[in-house]
Amino acid sequence: MSTILDTIPGATAGGLLSQLDADLEAIYQRVRKSVVLLYRNGGNGAGVIWRNDGTIITNNHVVSGDGQMNVVLADGRTFLGIVARRHPTRDLAIVKIAESGLPAIDVADSTKVRAGEIALAIGHPLGYRDAITAGIVVASGNSREVEGHARGDVIQTDARFAPGVSGGPLVNHRGEAIGIATRVSGELGLAVPSSAVRAFVGSDGRRGRGRIGCRTQLVPLRGSDWDNGLLVTRLREDGPADTAGLILGDVIVDVDGHVIEDQETLPATIMRAAPDTAVQLTVLRGGAPMLLSITPAFRNDSESDEA
Repeated sequence: MSTILDTIPGATAGGLLSQLDADLEAIYQRVRKSVVLLYRNGGNGAGVIWRNDGTIITNNHVVSGDGQMNVVLADGRTFLGIVARRHPTRDLAIVKIAESGLPAIDVADSTKVRAGEIALAIGHPLGYRDAITAGIVVASGNSREVEGHARGDVIQTDARFAPGVSGGPLVNHRGEAIGIATRVSGELGLAVPSSAVRAFVGSDGRRGRGRIGCRTQLVPLRGSDWDNGLLVTRLREDGPADTAGLILGDVIVDVDGHVIEDQETLPATIMRAAPDTAVQLTVLRGGAPMLLSITPAFRNDSESDEA
C-alpha cells in the first residue's frame, strides 16, 4: 500500500515531521498575535482580533453582563473593552477597544471546510496563556449535537477545548480562522463557523447586514441534483423573500451560483452582496427547480437568526 512518502521524491518520515513542526510553530507564532485574553470577576476567556480597528470577536458567555471587560493583547498591553453587540443564540459577541493597527487574524471561508482537515485551537485553558491544541475537523455543517438539535450549524473537532479556550480561534493549516471555539459536546469541541461570524459582524456595522427575511433548516436531499438544501420554515411578512415570491416549504439549493453546503451558505452569500443588488436563488417547489431574484434589506437586529 502506498503512502504520502511515495509521492514526494526524496522524502523521509523524519524530514516531513521536521517540516511539519516548523510549519506549526510558524502558524502558532503568527496566530497568537491575534488572540487576546478577556477577564472579569475572576473568570477569563479568549478573543480574536477580527479587524485591525479594535474589533474583537468572542463568545457571548465570556463577556460580562455590565458590558465591560479587561482585554490583554499578546504584547501585554491592557485595554478596557466595551461590548458593542451580542448574538446570544450563536454565542457571539463583539468587544471594542480604543486602539487601531492591530494584527487581525486571517479568515477562511468555512463553507469549504471538510472533515479530515487539520484544526488548531488557541486560547487560555486552565490559566495557561496562548496554549495550542491540535486535531482534525470531525464534521462541518452539522447542527445536531449530543444534547440534541442546535440552532445554526457548527464545526466539530477533536482538538481539545478546555475552560479558557472559549472565544478563541479554530484555525486551519494555513493559520486562517475557520471558526470561534464555543463549547464542548461529548468528546468534541464545537466552533461557530467563520461564515457565521462574518455575517454577524457584517460588512458595515452602521448599516447592519443584509437579510432577505426568512428562517431555514438544513435538510439532505435525495433523488435530486443537489445534496443539501435549506427548507424555508418561516417568512417575515412583506420582507424581501416574501415579496419576491418565496413560500413556506420551498427548498433553497443555490444562492448566486453557490450550492448550499451548510446552514451558513445563504447568510454568508447575502452578506457579500453589494447594497441594492439582487441575489439569485434556485429553489425547489414541489420538486421542480425555479429561479427567484431577491434584493436583501439591511437591518441592525443582530440577534435575529433570520437570513
